[in-house]
Amino acid sequence: MASLQDYKVGAARKHVIWRTCMFLFCVLVILKGPQTVLAKKDNLREITDGNWEDILTGEWMIEFFAPWCPACRQLQPVWGEFSEWGEDLGVNIAKVDVTEQPGLSGRFIITSLPTIYHCKDGVFRRYQGPRTKDDFMSFIDEKKWQTIEPVSSWFGPSSFMMNTMSALFKLSMFIRHCHNYLTEQLGIPVWGSYVIFALATLFSGLVLGLILVFIADFAFPSRRLQSSYYQRKQLSEEARLRHQIEDEQMADVEEDDEEDEDEEDESGSREDLWRKGRGSPEGRPDTFGDEALRRRVLAARQEEEEDT
Repeated sequence: MASLQDYKVGAARKHVIWRTCMFLFCVLVILKGPQTVLAKKDNLREITDGNWEDILTGEWMIEFFAPWCPACRQLQPVWGEFSEWGEDLGVNIAKVDVTEQPGLSGRFIITSLPTIYHCKDGVFRRYQGPRTKDDFMSFIDEKKWQTIEPVSSWFGPSSFMMNTMSALFKLSMFIRHCHNYLTEQLGIPVWGSYVIFALATLFSGLVLGLILVFIADFAFPSRRLQSSYYQRKQLSEEARLRHQIEDEQMADVEEDDEEDEDEEDESGSREDLWRKGRGSPEGRPDTFGDEALRRRVLAARQEEEEDT
């Protein structure tokens, strides 16, 4: 009886130990499973509008895809296997969902899906070869990308033109989201949404045109403003010249006055000298007056003598 109980106790212990081991094994598998999945996901990087400048340094292979594209769905397993060799090949493997990143779609001018680009230190080349894992690996390992002509700098993703295209694509996506919100969330009819966008476009165009007119008038003023400006400038120049001439005339007048004063002083000094040498007119005897009086007296005497 005792042996039977011991047997049952031992069996129970073994069962508990076995269940405990199975539980721990399951816990380890559960904990390790996500790490393996995360490691695989880390091999395939996702590029967005916020971190796209990371691809300008180093070597990259980038796939542009859309979830609704059948060819993209067929390429996904191959691209995932290729990403597992990225670390061995020294290349970064990435993907871009154009439905979620419209700015990158416009920046790289994606016209067909899937589209694959190779990037080496900011120089982009479009891959157009076979789409198998071995072909991708040989393209990187044998440096076949050197035989492909790179994208022009005018159409590079970091150029001004492509920045403008990216902004336009983002704007179109924003308008689409606004249209969906107006029609689906607020229940506005489709034609009502079109009317709202038409009015918004008209108003924004008027504001933009007004701003451009102000800028143009400031940079290139009209002829009327130019004529008034030149008239004011001419008047100010004439006033300045007039003041200058008046100042010169005043200076000449002062010089003439000084010369006249000098001449008057000289003439006065000469008269003084003459008066001192000849005597003053009042001090000289009036000889001419006495002689006439004497002649009159003699004439009067002769007439009296004749009468007698």
